[in-house]
Amino acid sequence: MRILIVEDETTVNKTLSEGLNEFNYQTDSAENFKDGDYYLDIRNYDLILADWMLPDGNGLELIQKAKSNNPKTAVIILSARDDKESEIEALEAGADDYIKKPFDFDILIARIKARLRFGGSNVIEIDDLSINPQEEKVVYKGKEIELKGKPFEVLTHLARHRDEIVSKEQLLDAIWEEPELVTPNVIEVAINQIRQKMDKPLNIQTIETVRRRGYRFCYPQKKSES
Repeated sequence: MRILIVEDETTVNKTLSEGLNEFNYQTDSAENFKDGDYYLDIRNYDLILADWMLPDGNGLELIQKAKSNNPKTAVIILSARDDKESEIEALEAGADDYIKKPFDFDILIARIKARLRFGGSNVIEIDDLSINPQEEKVVYKGKEIELKGKPFEVLTHLARHRDEIVSKEQLLDAIWEEPELVTPNVIEVAINQIRQKMDKPLNIQTIETVRRRGYRFCYPQKKSES
């Protein structure tokens, strides 16, 4: 599962990232509003940890964008404000939880797990196809499909943007931790694995190539296309 950390205190940001990685969460870190906003443009997140007071903006303003991208994305606001009015304001702005600083990391992890368990499920269900990012599981007509790793992440990202053409560069930015270190050919490899492991044996088409532009999720195909 992927978590975005938006926290301007470098030490706190690093501690959160390293601690969450130990619990097998993938993380992206931003130290200001602008970078947090950028990450929301290119990636989908299961959960966002956002500091209220950022050097160039208000963490509460990230809530609306995160929810508009995916209503199931959970947002937890971190803040040194310890008055009840601030907590109420954050929750009324759409935050799913509010944690006052300083916080105990073990309690934070417990709150994150609870939020993801009860409120942050990002299961994608399209017709007979179900994609569960949390469990890295694809199910078609009740049968689990063996698709893991980057091919699974590519399929998930395209399914989440199924009305859009997504370029190779966008896929690299969204999925690979260090996209500058790989070539766009890795996308072709992932797409080929999706087609070989899933589309071909199931006799369906989930992804179409849009020449010179990228890829588009196309399941289920419209009657005129089938």
